[in-house]
Amino acid sequence: MSDSKWTRRQALTSLSGGGLALASCRDESPVETEMRITAEILQAAQQVVGLDFTLPEREQMLKRVNQSLEFFGNLRQFSLDNSVPPAIQFDPIPRGNVPDPPASQPATATTPIPEVPGRLEDLAYWPLSWLAPAVKARKVSSVDLTRLYLERLKKYDEKLECVISYTEELALEQARRADRELASGRYRGPLHGIPWGAKDLLAVRGYRTTWGATSHRDQTLDLDATVVRMLEEAGAVLVAKLSLGALAAVDVWYGGKTRNPWKLDEGSKGSSAGSAAATATGLVGFSIGSETMGSIVYPSATCGVTGLRPTFGRVSRHGAMTLSWSLDKLGPICRSAEDCALVFAAIHGLDPLDRTTRDRPFVWPVGDELEGLRVGFAEKLFQEQENEAAKENDARSLEVFRSLGVELVPIELPKRPLAPELILYTEAAAAFDEFTRNSQDDLLREQEENNWPNMFRQARFVPAVEYIQANRLRSLLMEDMARLMSEIDAYLAPSFSYNVRLTNLTGLPCLALPNGFDPEGRPTSISLTGRLFDESRILALGRAYQQVTDHHSQQPPGF
Repeated sequence: MSDSKWTRRQALTSLSGGGLALASCRDESPVETEMRITAEILQAAQQVVGLDFTLPEREQMLKRVNQSLEFFGNLRQFSLDNSVPPAIQFDPIPRGNVPDPPASQPATATTPIPEVPGRLEDLAYWPLSWLAPAVKARKVSSVDLTRLYLERLKKYDEKLECVISYTEELALEQARRADRELASGRYRGPLHGIPWGAKDLLAVRGYRTTWGATSHRDQTLDLDATVVRMLEEAGAVLVAKLSLGALAAVDVWYGGKTRNPWKLDEGSKGSSAGSAAATATGLVGFSIGSETMGSIVYPSATCGVTGLRPTFGRVSRHGAMTLSWSLDKLGPICRSAEDCALVFAAIHGLDPLDRTTRDRPFVWPVGDELEGLRVGFAEKLFQEQENEAAKENDARSLEVFRSLGVELVPIELPKRPLAPELILYTEAAAAFDEFTRNSQDDLLREQEENNWPNMFRQARFVPAVEYIQANRLRSLLMEDMARLMSEIDAYLAPSFSYNVRLTNLTGLPCLALPNGFDPEGRPTSISLTGRLFDESRILALGRAYQQVTDHHSQQPPGF
């Protein structure tokens, strides 16, 4: 084929990463190696990256650009599984910061529990901090709780579209074992015998792991994710694999759209949609979600539950689908902050199978002394709230925190030219490189401009230089946040705000707390952000807030 047969589309699709790659055009035969990139093709392609090279410069580039084509072709002969990480990794600790030495302390529930009701159904909405001592005292059996939640999942899934797979056989086996151990005097801790749900990007041996995508709906992985294994070791009972948006995008999966239980004609607004919806409606005792850029905070806020997005590297991601190596995080979605603490205590820690994990201390319970804590509030973000009901609820929440004895101080969050989407989309495109090149992206249900198929393709045009530059700016942002956090113990911000992007980029922990409702009955939410590896403090603040408010204990009507 002569150079004259190259189209502009071929020129643009030849641009990949930091150099020029001859990516196969969709519905066209692979390009033979003798086809050459010309100066005219480079002239068209350079517009995509916003650069302007002279003709002599383009001609000088040609030899190495064409040599790169063979390298890229050879590189693509190797099939890379989604689980294979790059040899570089993100570290959220800024320069000059030294990690604390590891320490440990068993987590225990501290909230007083009421009398166990005579009707089993009345336990459905009990927080984990109540269920745990009831199970320990054998006032309710794990088998009975498991059957209760399985029945509710099957009863309400048609409304919510939140279940991908039931793990009933496994659940009943785990529940019977939990009851036998309790009868023999063995107690594994506050998760012993408690039914839970897993976001279906977590591998569970013997069950499908669909990632919410039509292309992967029959996928089975012969392993248990580390979080799944750790929860089993803690005695928890897995009852279902819950829905996520296809390949962890929003709330639409191959089986439908997971609903906001407070307003069923709307979605749950985040890829941990099934985890948040099932927890909000008393279908599980707790759930595990994941976040890359808002997928724990947003659905937790939408569904009126409490969600903890831990510090990057706190919880192993082994056995979880990779979307972005430097942004992915796993965390609990529960009915209360204390519940999140009890689950987090069981799943955090070092895992040799995930090189980003760290052995850092987590203490729970912590002292109730809040007097003197300096808690910032992102004044500008609260002022910019467009939802008036959320704005009013946030203002009331600030007053509640002030009444708890903390010192509220206005803060301004650092502003730099953030590029979280550039980093996310570039890493996601690499994670799903073969998926795109083999046209499996055509199988996804959502095919609009802002959906993964287009994002994966678009990311092929991000130069490697700009990806590195974005991460260098990220380093400066981490240092900015370290300076800010050295002056305060934690800070408050609206759950739907710039803060989500900022804190995901810098790896800081965030706790989403329900704080009221709007006139249409939708929950509103406020978030606490803490220092790196300081989940204890934001969870303690969240628990104190929930001890004097009841937003977290409200139940969606009809469930």
